[in-house]
Amino acid sequence: MSQLALVSNSFLDDVTTKIKAKPVPWEGYQRAGLITSDELALIKRVDRQSRSKVESILVTDGPQYALLYLTLLKKIERVDTMQNILVLMGDCLQDHDERVPLFLNTAKIDPELPYTPFLKTLESADEWVQLKACQIVTTFMSAEQSELHPFQYSPLLHTISGLIHGTSPNGRDVAVQSLEALLPRSEIRQTVWGMSELLEGLVSILKSDHGPQMTYQISFCFWLLTFEPEIAKDINKKYDIIPILTEAAQSAVKEKVFRVILATFHNLVAKAPASNLPAMLVVKLLPFVKNLSTRKWTDEDIVEDIQYLKEELTANFQSLTTYDEYTSELASGLLSWTPVHTSDDFWKENASRLSERDNEQLKILIELLKTSNDPIVLAVGCYDIGQYVRFYDRGKKIVANLGGKTRVMELMGHENSDVRYQALISVQRLVSHPWRSV
Repeated sequence: MSQLALVSNSFLDDVTTKIKAKPVPWEGYQRAGLITSDELALIKRVDRQSRSKVESILVTDGPQYALLYLTLLKKIERVDTMQNILVLMGDCLQDHDERVPLFLNTAKIDPELPYTPFLKTLESADEWVQLKACQIVTTFMSAEQSELHPFQYSPLLHTISGLIHGTSPNGRDVAVQSLEALLPRSEIRQTVWGMSELLEGLVSILKSDHGPQMTYQISFCFWLLTFEPEIAKDINKKYDIIPILTEAAQSAVKEKVFRVILATFHNLVAKAPASNLPAMLVVKLLPFVKNLSTRKWTDEDIVEDIQYLKEELTANFQSLTTYDEYTSELASGLLSWTPVHTSDDFWKENASRLSERDNEQLKILIELLKTSNDPIVLAVGCYDIGQYVRFYDRGKKIVANLGGKTRVMELMGHENSDVRYQALISVQRLVSHPWRSV
């Protein structure tokens, strides 16, 4: 596959054909002093010429034309002319990966090349110019042999983020493909990890189900991100991707979607088991993986990932106590009406344990009440606070000191009736006498 084909889109191809039909007033630019006579002579040799004639010129003069195209793009401000230059670049690179280094090597002549000329195109109001620039810059960066610097790739990543949040399907498609091609680079992964708006955009698209191809591409981005141990450790805590990817896998039909999601789970377990196994158990990934293991798969990677996940999840599940199950739910942030919450026996035995290690688990519970927007999480969390103070005499003061009492009282005014009810019950227990003297 051609390097340029790392990012492909029919809109880019269709508009390219129309651009080729439009003449560019190169002689007028030369008379206005915008380009030199030598540059005019070079561009006239390839402008509006047959593919075969241009190819024969590029075989011998490729380096000269790579420099010319970048120099002209740096100089020219008119949108129609930028379109034409980008078409010439695209044609030069199409099916000729060996020409990519010709553009990269221009940095030896001008340190601003090859990336600075694209700054204005990445910010262009013309959609085709912006997306074609994304395609070409992505092609260059994915081929770089040495580490890229932030000043080189940050403009492209900010454009990608804007396109992901935009309304254009073509823009979103090109942005996600560009990201797929860039994320194999560690320096890009580290930078993207710090771009919460971009990652939230990816999660939003994944939740809204834009079809199997987009699900595959975004899952592929997450798979690449999870090769970084720091990212694998915190990505579910920040973006809740384990339940989202599990749901995507449960509704998937295409084998490649299963493959990339299971590979992502493999990375999460291998690089940060303590952070991710609890959340996987909470979303019932183990029975789902067991079910997948009964199917016939043509891809050996899928078979291996299923076996790995089944072994790791089974070992973790078998060692769980009911209290481990509860703390796993807390860690995942996905509280639901599971038996551990509603069992008085559980709370009699374990309420005081929420205050171990400087109230570690209680702090997590109260933080969920402060940060979650999920009415089920809030209702269950309020109930748990009530059970904690019901079965642990000293709990009321601790909850109050940690801001839990204030938050539960605020939730008495929540729009959801179940949240209001559970908050009311919890507040009654927070202000009543200790249960042992009742």
